[in-house]
Amino acid sequence: MAAKQTVKDLLEAEIKDLYSAEKQLTKAIPKMAKGSHDAALATAFLNHLKETQEQVVRLEEVGRILEIKPTGKKCEGMEGVIKEGAEALEEEGNEIILDLEIIGAGSRVEHYEMSGYITAVTLAQRLGAREVVTLLQKSLAEEQAAEQTLRKIAAVLLKGAAAE
Repeated sequence: MAAKQTVKDLLEAEIKDLYSAEKQLTKAIPKMAKGSHDAALATAFLNHLKETQEQVVRLEEVGRILEIKPTGKKCEGMEGVIKEGAEALEEEGNEIILDLEIIGAGSRVEHYEMSGYITAVTLAQRLGAREVVTLLQKSLAEEQAAEQTLRKIAAVLLKGAAAE
């Protein structure tokens, strides 16, 4: 890994991290959808898969604009969050409780992504890269909306969960 000397160097590292994270998610999200017992939850995951695929393309465009390659880094953080989510898919028990666990894993994914996009937006703003900021903000807004969708589904499921 090259030494980070400038804001652009740091932004490049953030873009590579986000790109790796999004690529990993294109493989993990279908598993989350398949493992969901609630139809609305499965649909939410599949809808977000389409957005995630668009986010990958957007990050490739960011790379073209900044004249960097978004590839070449593995996002270890996302790998860990996905691994935790995969563990939730292997659990047995009450379907509502299991779906709530999957939502928790999905929410952690969204928050991880949001923090990365917020950082990248801030760095791109500092560089005056307006087009990059616009692309990154679109992805950030999608991540925020996905997390809100998960929260709404969780609220509905919690009403149906046995109080203990």
